[in-house]
Amino acid sequence: MNFYADVFGGELSLHTYEDFGRSDGPPEAVAHGVLNGVVALAGSDATEGQTTVRLEGIMLSLLGTAEPAVLHEWFDKLSVDGSVLDPLSPKPWGASDGQVIDRHGLHWLVGYEPAT
Repeated sequence: MNFYADVFGGELSLHTYEDFGRSDGPPEAVAHGVLNGVVALAGSDATEGQTTVRLEGIMLSLLGTAEPAVLHEWFDKLSVDGSVLDPLSPKPWGASDGQVIDRHGLHWLVGYEPAT
């Protein structure tokens, strides 16, 4: 969650198992985390013995969610230690977009329509 707060900005709230008085996971593990801002995300750690979630065939979209310069900044930050599948650039149909898989394995589509 700290990585995404660094990418998107906003306010990050992290609450550990200990904060919630839970004993079904490591006290320092994140029981609930929320990023509030232009991009809002929520997540948690898996408890001991739980299988972690792996997303396949899903893409998170950030199309037109901010000004082009901001979208390019986010794309560049998501790319660090990740894998750029398609650079964020103008496409033949007139829009600009690109795809990246970030360091945590999330697939992002980032783009925008040309200014009118």
